[in-house]
Amino acid sequence: MTRQLIYPEGSWVALITPFDKKGDLDIDGFKKLVDFQSANGTNGLLLMGSTGEPTGLTIEERRTIIAEMVPYCREKISTFFGVTCGTTAATIELARFVQEKGGDGIMIVVPPYIAPPQPAVYEYLKAVCQAVDLSVAIYNNPARVIVNMDPATIIRLAGECPNLVADKEAMPNMAQLASVMEGTGGRIRLLCCDAPNYALTIPTLGMGGHGTANVTGNVAPAEMAAMSRPWKSWEDVERGRKLYFENLPLMEAAYSATNPVAIKAMVKLLGLPAGDPRPPLPAISSDKLKALEAVIDRLGLRSKYNLSPESAVKSPRPQTGSEEPLSAHQGGPSGPDKVT
Repeated sequence: MTRQLIYPEGSWVALITPFDKKGDLDIDGFKKLVDFQSANGTNGLLLMGSTGEPTGLTIEERRTIIAEMVPYCREKISTFFGVTCGTTAATIELARFVQEKGGDGIMIVVPPYIAPPQPAVYEYLKAVCQAVDLSVAIYNNPARVIVNMDPATIIRLAGECPNLVADKEAMPNMAQLASVMEGTGGRIRLLCCDAPNYALTIPTLGMGGHGTANVTGNVAPAEMAAMSRPWKSWEDVERGRKLYFENLPLMEAAYSATNPVAIKAMVKLLGLPAGDPRPPLPAISSDKLKALEAVIDRLGLRSKYNLSPESAVKSPRPQTGSEEPLSAHQGGPSGPDKVT
């Protein structure tokens, strides 16, 4: 079976994983979060990235999320699922489960903690890409996993794996992003994280990158969608720069504690399903919670999205004064611990 590949552009939100008051997986809450995102301009979702606490989930819970959310997201919003496990075989098994359920795509990162050498990184990524025929995004986050995906590795993979569609970079080195862009000839989409201490958004879009894979969109989907549009004109440059600085306080708040501690607290403050992070990650401290609420109040997010702490429902898209964000393109290509 040959699948139509999805090439991410614009704002792809790294969605939190909601838990209920007992700390159990909240699938109904997941669905409400998807509705909130799809109603407010987000181009795509990344489930079970580092913001989604995948290392705190059992394999049964990860399979439940895939089985429940693939059909729910279908026709609503493009969705990639994080499938990285501790071994190549286990990662391939979970990737094939996404394919079996009809998912749009998968996202893979170097397995954390084991620190494989670069040739092993290449073999791991290639094996997973070639084990499925659905879209694959790689996620480079050396601060979280110790090992960098070197540009040469990414460029080689792009030439050998036709279903590799995107590289999400959480690497504070623009020389690396430029090397990937040049070496792949733009065949794969280049997305950056929105961590303000890395400051990748403006330079990534400026050199022809395709958008952001962001955390802040959990609470400000329309704002991040507008900010993450690829630049096609000088007007886009001016608009993007203006939106970046308008949203900078929000991004700083989202990364003010180890991800996803701060963003889950902000989602809860809006009245959307979230729950606390699973231990050993702590809930947000009371002093930081007040600071987060002050940012939310100052930017008027509750009124923009018709939300309150007692409500957890989707809402109409607010007016941002910017053009509509691009949809995910289908078809052919035309502090470190705080990073998503």
